[in-house]
Amino acid sequence: MELITGKVIIIALFILIIHSIETLAYAVRLSGARARLLASALSLFNIMVMFSRLSNMMQQPFTGSLIDNAPPENTLQFVENQFRFILGSASLGTLIGMLLLPTFVAIFSRAIIHLVAERGSIPALFKKGISFEYLRRAVGHIRKPRFSYLRGIGLKDVPKRLFLINVIVTAVYTTGVFSALYASLLVPEYKTTAIMASGLINGIGTMLLIVFIDPKISLLADAVINNQGSYVHLKRASIMMMSSRFLGTLFAQIIFIPASHYVAWFAKFIG
Repeated sequence: MELITGKVIIIALFILIIHSIETLAYAVRLSGARARLLASALSLFNIMVMFSRLSNMMQQPFTGSLIDNAPPENTLQFVENQFRFILGSASLGTLIGMLLLPTFVAIFSRAIIHLVAERGSIPALFKKGISFEYLRRAVGHIRKPRFSYLRGIGLKDVPKRLFLINVIVTAVYTTGVFSALYASLLVPEYKTTAIMASGLINGIGTMLLIVFIDPKISLLADAVINNQGSYVHLKRASIMMMSSRFLGTLFAQIIFIPASHYVAWFAKFIG
């Protein structure tokens, strides 16, 4: 049976889009601070988040079908290889988001200003954005990623605790659904319980993100807007968080199987 099928590639593309958008979430505050319109920036970014959530919902049935269609021989290894390939697309998507940072900040900052000019009307902004003139201007805002963008950023600027927490949270969030699905193969008698545990895992990951990560970055953005902080400092923090997120997607490969066994144990414990 073929390992990398068209279905696996489609799922990988969905995961790539999800992680690219979620990586660029760290750049939203950069654009908002640059335009001094943080609330408008977050509101506009919710449109991109909507596409991310839609992609996530669309990939889940496809991912579940990989379990249903797995061959009866060597099932665990076959599914593991497929899931590791998909998890690799999470790392690639995060990397793409990091490379798009300069371009995203430039274009998104302009989009925020136009959103205000259109009195907060997303349809009007979208209509203007797809016009030839504005698409031509957008091309002019494309920025190649350069090492000079990292100028002034050193290890001493990295808050070790926050960096580590973001690595762990990202790893848990990235592997949550896949570990739960894999656990359903480990304990087939409790497969429904194991699969449903993915919501709990992602919920915990999201809660940790909201409690420990988001407030720190938002505080830096507010300080820049109120002329009490440095834009360079905010940029350093954003790049640092993107880097830790990338490492988190790699760490997800390491904890994938252990997390699956933990979910399997949990399913049996409550079953």
